[in-house]
Amino acid sequence: MSLRQILSIHRLAGWVSGTLLALGVTLGLMAHGAAETAVVIPAPATDEPAPVGAASETAVLSGGCFWGVQAVFQHVKGVHRVVSGYSGGAKETATYDKVSSGRTGHAESVEITFDPRLVSYGTILQIYFSVAHNPTERDRQGPDTGTQYRSAIFAANDAQKEIAEAYVAQLDKAKVFPQPIVTKISPLTAFYPAEDYHQDYATRHPENPYIAFNDLPKVDNLSRLFPALYTPKAKLVTAGSAVN
Repeated sequence: MSLRQILSIHRLAGWVSGTLLALGVTLGLMAHGAAETAVVIPAPATDEPAPVGAASETAVLSGGCFWGVQAVFQHVKGVHRVVSGYSGGAKETATYDKVSSGRTGHAESVEITFDPRLVSYGTILQIYFSVAHNPTERDRQGPDTGTQYRSAIFAANDAQKEIAEAYVAQLDKAKVFPQPIVTKISPLTAFYPAEDYHQDYATRHPENPYIAFNDLPKVDNLSRLFPALYTPKAKLVTAGSAVN
């Protein structure tokens, strides 16, 4: 069981005081090393053309704990909505308790609904590879380990698949990462929203030691590396928001 899972269980059950929990988790995170760092990478050479007229597109991505990935894309201009959930397994196993076993085939994922006239699919992938997670870690991210934390792109159509494959090849050829990218690209079969208490978690709990150590730096990196795409106001699932 990962530190994040322990933290979630403790929070929901109220087993320990906030002070003791913060101390224990902080020490645990320190023992597992530093938070992930952002990587400056080139934009994709192959991208989708900007559509004419009103348009909406979705991308489903996995990159470790969905709290942090959701938080990053909630601050991206052109993004309508970001939902935490599960993808890669069956509907009947799409629950947090079952997915946490690492045996369901699911990965913790986010479904990003965006306006491709304002932010392209390729740019979504650039943010994903640069600041949202480390694509060279296999079946883990930071302190969390297991297949449910794998790096994965679930392509909604052939165009997304081709863009993602071409971008991975481009980044590997340029050797922008010290190790090869292990991100698996596969067709999207279904996305299942996670339980309500997982939605907007990082935004609503910035004082949580796991969030402060692992996820808030990702949002800071987004603002630093992609200032033209950053918006300070997060688009919450529970509140809804227009595109900035």
